[in-house]
Amino acid sequence: MAAASIAGSGVRPQGPDVPGRPVGAAEVVGLDGLRNAEFGATEAELTRRGVLRTEQDACGPTLAGHGSVSPIFVDERLVLLWFDDPMTTPEGISVGTPLTAVRDAYPSVVDLTAPQGTHRFDGLLARDGDRAYLFLHDRTAVRKIIAGYAEWARRLFDEGYGPC
Repeated sequence: MAAASIAGSGVRPQGPDVPGRPVGAAEVVGLDGLRNAEFGATEAELTRRGVLRTEQDACGPTLAGHGSVSPIFVDERLVLLWFDDPMTTPEGISVGTPLTAVRDAYPSVVDLTAPQGTHRFDGLLARDGDRAYLFLHDRTAVRKIIAGYAEWARRLFDEGYGPC
């Protein structure tokens, strides 16, 4: 079920309102979400506020103005944000950050090992209550980051994720 819900996520959206890189400093994705897209918000609410775009030629809905972020919805609620460079966590972790810096910033991370025989990344799960960051890595540096509800981040890791 989670894999099906997540299959349309994790790809950098494209379009005229999606900048290649934000101007100035990178935007922060916290454990509450983005400044205009909070975890738990409904698809309808985000669409009404003009934050969620569904007409883009992408694998799923996109966030207006956030070319480096893909929303993941379950039961029409935002549960995860899959983000890429230049977005960062509040601690400054982004794609490309060495794992030593992740472990320093999140000392209680839990190591997750991808199943053998798959082409999936290993992970580090940094949990804070019911929220978490999932850092997918190549054993040297962060390659993908997912933030949101810990249960859904863990399910995404355990069940896999689509290429889209």
